[in-house]
Amino acid sequence: MAEYTIKMADERGHVLEQIENGASEAEIRDRFAQQGYFVYSIKSKGLLSGEVGLPRRRKIKQEQFVIFNQQFVTLIHAGLPIIQSLELLIKRQRNVFFRSILQNVRDRVRGGELLSDAFEAQAVFPKVYTTTILAGEKSGNLEEVMGRYISFQRLAVSFRKKLISSLVYPTLLVAVLIVMMTFLITFVVPQFANLYHTLGAELPPVTSFMLAIGVNAKHYFLYTLAVFAVGVFFLWRWMKSDSGSTQMDRIKMATPMLGDIWLKYQVAVFSRMLSTLLSGGLSLVPSLETAEESMQSRLMSHGISTATRGVREGQGLARSLEETKVFPEMSVEMIEVGESTGALPAMLNSIAEFYEEDVQNALATAMSLIEPVILIVMGVVVAFVLISLYLPIFSLGAGAMH
Repeated sequence: MAEYTIKMADERGHVLEQIENGASEAEIRDRFAQQGYFVYSIKSKGLLSGEVGLPRRRKIKQEQFVIFNQQFVTLIHAGLPIIQSLELLIKRQRNVFFRSILQNVRDRVRGGELLSDAFEAQAVFPKVYTTTILAGEKSGNLEEVMGRYISFQRLAVSFRKKLISSLVYPTLLVAVLIVMMTFLITFVVPQFANLYHTLGAELPPVTSFMLAIGVNAKHYFLYTLAVFAVGVFFLWRWMKSDSGSTQMDRIKMATPMLGDIWLKYQVAVFSRMLSTLLSGGLSLVPSLETAEESMQSRLMSHGISTATRGVREGQGLARSLEETKVFPEMSVEMIEVGESTGALPAMLNSIAEFYEEDVQNALATAMSLIEPVILIVMGVVVAFVLISLYLPIFSLGAGAMH
């Protein structure tokens, strides 16, 4: 017998979390399902769940995961049993880590576990995926539910690629600026310092200031780099904490222009995810809880958690989201229309499409403004450095002519 942490909801939507002893995750799930509970997740507290020896910190590429699911659904549609479908995909899988994960899933399913439990035990798959599979297993329509998830993932991958491609050029410009300034400060400026020291010339204040920066940067470059690396590490650790992540999210949201884009992107992801879960047959409260755990934005996650409590107490989704003061007014109004007409999943899809298009247009506009600003900053900084360095030479030349 092993200890498991079980998270479940009763008929009224109240979420419970407790520790139970059982022979397997499947046995515990069946036990509580027969008692009328909706089992949200079961996680092993010991080392008896078959997870020993598998690396857990690595991730599977999203594109690779989408391809796997497309092939998996195709095999199920062709009438192949789940275990046989997994066997075929394991043989075709070239990624060693992913293959080991699928082998563990196959062994668990062969041992009697539900497919959703087997995937959840790997601790590398998104919560929305395992919850979607669970909904498919409960409804008896795994193929259709997974098909919706694949559509959701394909749209997410396509949207993310467009966002990344929009950020490539500005990122390159910033990188070039940093490399150029590092070269000028640590190499070119010290050379001019040696030259003026040899000449013994009287230097303008701006040149003295620039030479002091260059000489100190050359001498303390490694120390500065080490301090910067340590600072970045501690900042990264702080951002991983709940308070740090929430604070960084507030900073993102408050950033002019880009903050609005970030908020709309998160609303689009939430709407698409919730629509997929509801269309798969999952009820509203578990769908909201899954979406909450899957959000990148900590502020958005806290807002969804607050809204979930409101829905559990009998409030409508639109009103609960409105009270969080996080979601845009238009999205709340559209959700309210979807609730009143009984077409909430379709309306959520419409919200996602609206905000995805809005984000792409806003990002294109922002990048068209940011790129020339970066170029202007690069030109001004480089011009200031060069003028400050050559100013004494111009002065010496003018003095020699007189």
